[in-house]
Amino acid sequence: MGGSWSANGTALFRQIYLQVRSAVLSGALGPGARLPSSRTMAARLGAARASVVTAYEQLLTEGYVEARAGSGTFVSSDLIGLVCAAPKRGGAIAKPALAPAPAREFADFERAAAQTEGRPFNTGRTLIDARTMEAWRKLTHQAVRSLGASDLGYTDPRGLIELRQHLCDYLKTARAVRCDPRQIVITAGTQQAIDIAIRVLLAPGDEVWVEDPGYPLTHAQLLLAQARPCPIPVDDQGIVVAAGMRVAPRARAAFVTPSHQFPTGVALSMGRRLELLAWAREHDAFIVEDDYTSEFRYSGPPLASLQGLDQDERVIYVRTLNKALFPGLRIGYAVVPQALLSAFANARYLMDRQPPTLYQNVVAEFLRQGHFAAHIRRMRHMYRDQRDALAETLTSRAPEHLTVVAPDQGMHLVAYFKERVSDVEVETAAARIGIIVRAISRFYQAVPPRSGLMLGFSGFPRQLIIPAASRLAALVANPKQASRTR
Repeated sequence: MGGSWSANGTALFRQIYLQVRSAVLSGALGPGARLPSSRTMAARLGAARASVVTAYEQLLTEGYVEARAGSGTFVSSDLIGLVCAAPKRGGAIAKPALAPAPAREFADFERAAAQTEGRPFNTGRTLIDARTMEAWRKLTHQAVRSLGASDLGYTDPRGLIELRQHLCDYLKTARAVRCDPRQIVITAGTQQAIDIAIRVLLAPGDEVWVEDPGYPLTHAQLLLAQARPCPIPVDDQGIVVAAGMRVAPRARAAFVTPSHQFPTGVALSMGRRLELLAWAREHDAFIVEDDYTSEFRYSGPPLASLQGLDQDERVIYVRTLNKALFPGLRIGYAVVPQALLSAFANARYLMDRQPPTLYQNVVAEFLRQGHFAAHIRRMRHMYRDQRDALAETLTSRAPEHLTVVAPDQGMHLVAYFKERVSDVEVETAAARIGIIVRAISRFYQAVPPRSGLMLGFSGFPRQLIIPAASRLAALVANPKQASRTR
């Protein structure tokens, strides 16, 4: 054991330190036990005395041992309450601590971890082309080279005013949103914006409208906040406001995806939009509008936002750049009514102090220089082609089994089964042949679920989509044969 380093590259003083510390914590060396002198320990281990001295000094600094003048080094006498009793011979291993009740509230749910899967037809994935990549690299290099006071210190928890100004200009033009830059709060994405909205709007026990079927993570967040989500059915015109008024007329809020309902893809009709706004006004409630994929509309002009119709500042408008650009960006934002702005910004401050400035600067320049609008135009054409390839392949290969709904907007489509089929079983079988789909029945709460598959098309080029869709169609048409011919 001579020398200063072990064979695995760990410094010898560190090994000695860890061995002695372990003996102290396990109770093998009890409080008051005398350690061998550094010279004796070095001789026993065949190590340099300097390594032992350094290890003892570290133990002394951290309080595991104490030096007594003229007597030597001893295990600290005040560790009685911290030391675990040594297990008895043949005794059971110590039982690990159980999670407390609040921790158990974080039940398993369908997490975005699955979205790290690069196989088709996973959802939430995006593509960027060479022009976007080059522009992003150039702007990132510029931002790094020009680091300033705002990057090295604290800034406004709402985000950089330059970015909020560019976002405000974009929203007014593209989404008919009523806003001022001061109303925009930068978040880490839609999920954080929704979390802040829940904290600001709701108390435990408050009733809340949620779409049924709907986004499962919003439902999970509401449950964690001890709110009472009330599932409201969705039809071909969006959330059924009349049903909400029957089920929970005095709900404090409604969480909706009006431009591209998740997961069905339908748009909330104008009549329903006006009904929803009237309900919020009459019952002193708020609406959280999750406008998650409105950039990608494939026929006709983009639908105006629900917030743009709101005359009473009852709508919190939530949006993300993570789907418009790429999920790793982790930048979203909310347009907040004036009455809620102070509380929303304060909650943002308490949760995460402020968004990181470096990427805010990059995004601001990306918007200012026109790269964002150009990127959206190019991706819209690409995604439409990918949507059509997926829809056409499934329709032509499994016409007797699937009804494929190609949406006018968004990044996924739904293929409904024509016969009674367990979409969960198909989801599992598809995974075995290397294809990721999501059973749509999982997104229902109270309404009888439909059987179908949600398939993302935005993250996969056409040349990958067609063969994968062909294999999926073969699985749907003949599950046993598809499994044999993988």
